[in-house]
Amino acid sequence: MRYNGVMTKPDLNLLVTLDVLLAEASVARAAERLRLSPSAMSRALARLRQVTGDPLLVRAGRGLVPTPRALALRERVGQLVDDAEAVLRPAEMLDLSQLARTFTLRTSEGFVENFGPALLRRIGADAPGARLRFLPKPNRESGALRDGSVDLETGVIGLSTGPEVRAQALFRDRFIGVVRSGHPLIDTPVTASRYAGGRHVLVSRRGLERGPIDDALEKLGLERQVVTTVGGFSAALALARGSDLIASVPERHSGNLRAGMHSFALPFPVPEVTVSMLWHPRLDADPAQRWLRMCVREVCLAERADRHPDTDPCP
Repeated sequence: MRYNGVMTKPDLNLLVTLDVLLAEASVARAAERLRLSPSAMSRALARLRQVTGDPLLVRAGRGLVPTPRALALRERVGQLVDDAEAVLRPAEMLDLSQLARTFTLRTSEGFVENFGPALLRRIGADAPGARLRFLPKPNRESGALRDGSVDLETGVIGLSTGPEVRAQALFRDRFIGVVRSGHPLIDTPVTASRYAGGRHVLVSRRGLERGPIDDALEKLGLERQVVTTVGGFSAALALARGSDLIASVPERHSGNLRAGMHSFALPFPVPEVTVSMLWHPRLDADPAQRWLRMCVREVCLAERADRHPDTDPCP
């Protein structure tokens, strides 16, 4: 909004005044509802006319009638005032039995397969009317959290994660090797040299030619032969299941995907990764969002206890 070429902020209090004026179509009645004097309300109407560039209410006989612009604004203004009042109203207690809401989760590959069933059971038991929508996570950008199209994310925090994003660790994951049942590699103990000497499938969402495992092997003076690169764990495991390729994937994110295959600890140290859940700070205090985050954390902790009873959970 400009006055004499200078940008000014609109007076949002005028929305309440406009809402009442349009509802009453009377300066006197509107003044009474807002506990103002008729002269103060007349001045407010004059200001509204200046701001909107429209008369809004015009004389018709002994009363006032709305202009076409006022009629077009009436519903929008009323909704804006209702929304503002809802924002300023104290939060109500969350009634999970009445919660009818769809939550969108953007997750790294393997999360749905390994944690999705338990999470759906937990959500359904607490809030039968709630729904989950899972989206793939092709990158670590935080734009979807920022614009509200995603409620919650899981994954590893990266350099592209927005600094304002809230995060809570869920668990640590380690890379393991996976081959088909009967693979010749598992006839004898797997050493770093035997591992590097095999044919490998590399997982890289960005199409990179090497990763942390290659860095670890390089320190030992070894190099593995990567014959193909895929964008996700499930594709890597599918190729390994039907060939002699070796797939190296995060253990916890691939638990259900590698059923029936042979898994082994990598015979050299590779840094673990910490998987976190991430959300935008505007959702901190929302009762339904807090409940959702609690469900995700408890499901991950429960799965960890079932599969790794001797391992401490992330703090």
